[in-house]
Amino acid sequence: MHALTELADGVHAWLASSPCRGQTNSGVVVDDDGLTIVDAQTTPLQSAALLEAVERFGVPVKRVVLTSSHIEFVGGSSAFTMAAFYGSAQISAHLDQPPNVEIYQRLLPDLADEFIDLATKPVSHMVAEGAYVSGTAIAVPSEGELGQNLIVQVPHANVVFAGALAPIGVTPNAFDGDPAKWALALDAVMGWGQVIVGGHGAIGNHNDLVALQAYLWACVEAEGDPRRIPAGPWDSWFGREFDVVNVERAHMLANGDPSPPPSMLAAMGLHQDGS
Repeated sequence: MHALTELADGVHAWLASSPCRGQTNSGVVVDDDGLTIVDAQTTPLQSAALLEAVERFGVPVKRVVLTSSHIEFVGGSSAFTMAAFYGSAQISAHLDQPPNVEIYQRLLPDLADEFIDLATKPVSHMVAEGAYVSGTAIAVPSEGELGQNLIVQVPHANVVFAGALAPIGVTPNAFDGDPAKWALALDAVMGWGQVIVGGHGAIGNHNDLVALQAYLWACVEAEGDPRRIPAGPWDSWFGREFDVVNVERAHMLANGDPSPPPSMLAAMGLHQDGS
């Protein structure tokens, strides 16, 4: 279940009621010409619920900004039939590939039926540098969860929709990213605003991003052994099974190996060669 929460005049967060995988947050920015949605939810059924909730604003969805190409942020894109889609070059390249429904069903079995006949929308507008995508919202390139993520800043509201870059109180999954670069990128995210809406979890602030940074650095410093992650705010986070993925990924990158972590391939039901 989700609910629409007003953050400021014309700025809302579509928040999941619990921090579980497959239940993500989205942003809603209201401008005179229409709505800007940040992240497209995990499935078309979830996006349909969001679309029903925003009908109250009386203007169409004109833009969807994607912070990542991973399924939890793009899987519901087909529900936005008339919107322009904004993403990085990497997000665009990923969405030009057909979705791997079988893997999504393995990773998110509770949503398996919603992935049947899944199709995602391609990016129509690529964002290579910070730019206004509407009268009040700025899309800004970043990195960490992917090589090329986006965030959305709403200056008048002091709000940042950080999406995939900022799970709040939820363990990140860096299988396709770089924990060290991710930790560094969060410094810039903090410079864009005080109110942080991440892709998972509750509405956050700078303290939450500092905790996320500390966790990511702990994964780097663990040198391949998740048992070396010390106690910290993350002790109560949802999804700690991703510790092994994050530590493995950081260690592999430190040793010059950019291939997917074997632990993540195993979770996907794949062999180490990707088959």
